[in-house]
Amino acid sequence: MWNKDEVQGKTDQAKGKIKEVVGDLNNDEQLRDEGAADNAAGKVEEGFGKGRRKVGDAIKDIGKKIGQ
Repeated sequence: MWNKDEVQGKTDQAKGKIKEVVGDLNNDEQLRDEGAADNAAGKVEEGFGKGRRKVGDAIKDIGKKIGQ
């Protein structure tokens, strides 16, 4: 199950890709660069979310093992 950081990261990546395409079509370098930055930030945020989820899963597993 994705957490909020992963979802926001995916959203930012999609938004960035759209801006890049529109910037290419309109020959707008600023919009294209903004899209690339949004895309990169989205990848970082998604990665952070994945790491956060894995740590949470590990803590749950440890708790289950201790509870047995």
